[in-house]
Amino acid sequence: MNIKRIFLFSLLLALISCNQNWSSLSLEEHAQKIHDNFLTIDSHTDTPLGLMTPGFDISQRHDYLETGTRVDIPRMKEGGMDAMFFAVFLGQGKRDSASNLKAKIRAEMIFDSIHENLNRYPELAQLALSPEDAYSIKKSGKRAVFMGIENGYPIGNDLSLIKHFYNRGARYITLCHTRNNDICDSSNDSVVFGGLSDFGKKVIDEMNRVGMMIDVSHISDASFYDVIERSKTPVIASHSCARALCDSKRNLTDSMLVKLAENGGVIQMCILSAYVIKTPPNLQRDSAEAAMRIKYRNFQDLTDEEMKLASQEWHENERKFPETLATVSDAVNHIDHIVKIAGINHVGIGTDFDGGGELEDCRDVSQMKNITIELLRRGYSDEDIGKIWGGNLMRVMNEVAKKAEKII
Repeated sequence: MNIKRIFLFSLLLALISCNQNWSSLSLEEHAQKIHDNFLTIDSHTDTPLGLMTPGFDISQRHDYLETGTRVDIPRMKEGGMDAMFFAVFLGQGKRDSASNLKAKIRAEMIFDSIHENLNRYPELAQLALSPEDAYSIKKSGKRAVFMGIENGYPIGNDLSLIKHFYNRGARYITLCHTRNNDICDSSNDSVVFGGLSDFGKKVIDEMNRVGMMIDVSHISDASFYDVIERSKTPVIASHSCARALCDSKRNLTDSMLVKLAENGGVIQMCILSAYVIKTPPNLQRDSAEAAMRIKYRNFQDLTDEEMKLASQEWHENERKFPETLATVSDAVNHIDHIVKIAGINHVGIGTDFDGGGELEDCRDVSQMKNITIELLRRGYSDEDIGKIWGGNLMRVMNEVAKKAEKII
């Protein structure tokens, strides 16, 4: 037997041994190995809403049944989650100078709260500003926290605020929320601009220049296509699903998925059940939520005490009128579909925890490995699961940063 044959024979034995080692692991053990070996990132949570609530301590483990919260540092560790994007969320208010200023001030307060909480527990978690930061923080055994802005409302009409918020740590901006703003039309509002406004086009250019990722979740179809045509960098949908499987305006059609892939971007599958499956109407719950939005001024300009009361009422409403939840299997159906249409390099996960995201068998961040287990059941490789759990999003983040350097 010559040297080449000996080498090939040895390699074959090694591969057989490796396969035997993996096959001897349970799905739970295999999932744990993946979470140990790959960076895992959730691209969208509304956890800062909890941070702004008096008495909430992110360093302590909370029970979602008692508090309604889905994320804290101990549960991140339990669920094998290395990094999460905390959203600086602003509900859409009036579009005038005074209201824009109030939105900016509110955004600054949320940024302050995130920084203060991370500074309070430096041994547990750390702010991440780049993929390199996230990998380094994982290696240290701590949790990484990225920041994004959900709704470009606090920008108002001032392009310089994009760089300002980037300097504060934001790495994406969701262009709008459930109502139109001065940037673009929302998927849940009437047509005003027919897509991006003239100002919105300048916002895209400035985000490209600064290196801020553009988030197309929540925007209208016409706005989406305008962004794809305008942006010189890959874009993300931080928490959206496939419309072919769940007919919600918040989800992306197959043609949009194709365009997103051509752009080099990534769609982060959301686990808010109404975007995963067609849920039956819950009129009592919807009516109670609508009344709360009126009572608490669409959750704008609330005092700390009002925020605390609003949070308590919201969670009590969830307990009184529980919604029908999708399952992990339902959610992974969306990943399967996105992979089929857009390809494995263009899908990730953005739960929308603390903003409505939850599944029957993934109620909080401590249960995230259930998604990995389902992906293993369906035959996804470790490498592909690594892409889904963070590799794809980090690729986009790097590309956006590199292209910004060239644009500048």
